[in-house]
Amino acid sequence: MKKIFSIALLSSLFAFCQGDSSVITELYALPKQLKEISGIVYTETSQLSWVLEDSGNANEIYGLNNDGKLEKTITIAQTENIDWEDITKDSQENLYIGDFGNNDNTRKDLAIYKIDKEALNNSSAVPSYKISFSYPEQTEFPPKKTKLFYDVEAFVEYKNNFYLFTKNRSKGFDGTTFLYKVPNQAGVHQAQLLGQFKAEGDYQNAAITSASISPDGKKVVLLSHSQVWIFENFTSDNFFSGKVKKVSLEHFSQKEAIGFKDNSTLLIADEKTKKIGGLVYQLDLSSLN
Repeated sequence: MKKIFSIALLSSLFAFCQGDSSVITELYALPKQLKEISGIVYTETSQLSWVLEDSGNANEIYGLNNDGKLEKTITIAQTENIDWEDITKDSQENLYIGDFGNNDNTRKDLAIYKIDKEALNNSSAVPSYKISFSYPEQTEFPPKKTKLFYDVEAFVEYKNNFYLFTKNRSKGFDGTTFLYKVPNQAGVHQAQLLGQFKAEGDYQNAAITSASISPDGKKVVLLSHSQVWIFENFTSDNFFSGKVKKVSLEHFSQKEAIGFKDNSTLLIADEKTKKIGGLVYQLDLSSLN
């Protein structure tokens, strides 16, 4: 998904970046060729952080070591990067690519691709299967400008299901993100609406750009350009039913990717915009009050 910053967004970016402190720590710069990172996931098996880019970029995933060096480039064969917006893993550390970016709410080809962990040793991998899905609530393509609810840039895999968090593009943005459930099974499915959450802030600070679930399954996090929301103590797969904590990062950039490295450490990546971004940061949850 190509993004153009408005003057207002650039003003916000510089204002935040001139702040005195931030709760995130810069780890490393991304390789120069990776300018539009849209997802990140860490696997213990490979000891690498796997990243991807969004529309207009190659149908490839990239493995980075702990210093940010590019160790692996894998072409995902028999696919097209229509708008890859996030990457996640299951409990066995198989990877999943979310091709569900839908800025204009017009797509009817939303998909998720499974990449077996054994295939990550190769330079090319064919998805072991494809999950196609649609939203039963969407009846117009596109809907009215006040009903642009069907873009997604964030998902997780949990107990053989996917959980998708929508990016609200509606006129009159109010911070609402919807939680949808899709089975982790090959075939065509209708997404099930589970709940909704209203993030605080305007579009630039509250639109959801990525998600992750902790290895122990006890925390779910959502990301925006300047904030993280942490959900805990949920008793069902409606994660919004649990306790939520908002974390202001005191840092504004085009953050598009978040992933747990372990149960208390988050990796966050932003896109390169002008001379800002193109970095990976760390957020230590144990240091938060």
